Amino acid sequence: MSPEEWTYLVVLLISIPIGFLFKKAGPGLKRWGAAAVGLGLTLFTCGPHTLHSLVTILGTWALIQAQPCSCHALALAWTFSYLLFFRALSLLGLPTPTPFTNAVQLLLTLKLVSLASEVQDLHVAQRKEMASGFSKGPSVGLLPDVPSLMETLSYSYCYVGIMTGPFFRYRTYLDWLEQPFPGAVPSLRPLLRRAWPAPLFGLLFLLSSHLFPLEAVREDAFYARPLPARLFYMIPVFFAFRMRFYVAWIAAECGCIAAGFGAYPVAAKARAGGGPTLQCPPPSSREKAASTEYDYETIRNIDCYGTDFCVSVRDGMRYWNMTVQWWLAQYIYKSAPARSYVFRSAWTMLLSAYWHGLHPGYYLSFLTIPLCLAAEGRLESAFRVRLSPRGQKAWDWVHWFLKMRAYDYMCMGFVLLSLGETLRYWASIYFCIHILALVALGLGLALGGGSPCRRKTASPPTSLASGKLREE
Repeated sequence: MSPEEWTYLVVLLISIPIGFLFKKAGPGLKRWGAAAVGLGLTLFTCGPHTLHSLVTILGTWALIQAQPCSCHALALAWTFSYLLFFRALSLLGLPTPTPFTNAVQLLLTLKLVSLASEVQDLHVAQRKEMASGFSKGPSVGLLPDVPSLMETLSYSYCYVGIMTGPFFRYRTYLDWLEQPFPGAVPSLRPLLRRAWPAPLFGLLFLLSSHLFPLEAVREDAFYARPLPARLFYMIPVFFAFRMRFYVAWIAAECGCIAAGFGAYPVAAKARAGGGPTLQCPPPSSREKAASTEYDYETIRNIDCYGTDFCVSVRDGMRYWNMTVQWWLAQYIYKSAPARSYVFRSAWTMLLSAYWHGLHPGYYLSFLTIPLCLAAEGRLESAFRVRLSPRGQKAWDWVHWFLKMRAYDYMCMGFVLLSLGETLRYWASIYFCIHILALVALGLGLALGGGSPCRRKTASPPTSLASGKLREE
């Protein structure tokens, strides 16, 4: 592990006891205490580069005040433009930010764009209410008023997820501050239930990264190995990649759970990133709060079982970095300048790659996803529906195997980063996934398969094993 990875781990682990301290505090202490801790961590890890986050916050707040009815698009343009400046600092001869500054900036971009969208939704609702002449009552997820500058700063620097996620909306943050009877919200048991696989994943990460180091792929000697060895190597590289993020995101979720952050009644049917989808009145007494069943789906960022054992590339995206996937779907996919599912996905993946950074490997990897989505969608609609139930089961196993190899392949671009090294590795295995996807797409078209956009998106994702095996 690098020194930066150790720092991330320490930040994640200390957030758990800090969460227990804040859980039962009042709204004021929660707001300013959590912001003080977050700002302290930012100053400690980023130093003077903390100024970048402050400039981004002030710019977004100014746009919200100036154009509340159209601030979402303006905030998106502002924060993404600042990311370009932020990443070009070394080219401009300015000090290069620390990796921790980049992490803070990434999460802050998501939060500020979401905040602007929430404020815009509030103004639209208020204008509709004024035009109709009567009040409809509170809507699910709607803000009560526009946050002040200090409230925006406290949300932006809240220590929860400040470097690693999960992403959360301002409405989620506000619900945490005003949580009724926080002592009745369960934390310890959900935390232990969530945390138990993390040590195993950590050991598997250390073992796999030691036996199959990524640096080996950068050496000339690697390309003298036989083709089967080169093909196989991407499997443990992606395995180590997954284990590393499983540990980080589980620890981040545990920090939220310790603080009772993102806890909602099960009846609210909360979604990762978005929060409740149904109106659920808060409990009126401590007894009712204690008898209410809660979940932490709002801050759930990874479904390890779903990531590993869902069948399709499309479903795999739903289970990975779930709160960010919600953000991308809500603020990028829905406003994409195209109606086709594949082209909307390509637009979303392009902006996702840009959000991650300017390394060519990000773009090569993310822009392979739409090709895989188109191929699997066409072929499945043309072929799988014609099979017997037993044949569909066999199809799903083959589909799962190819899905995992596709993600193995794309991961190499994500970790190698450079154009030359990514293309060198892919060329050494003859761009097999690209070619396979093109062949599958052509076969699907020849068999009359429908466009992926015409599939039933409401159907539950296909999995290879019983739901009873899924982690809690």
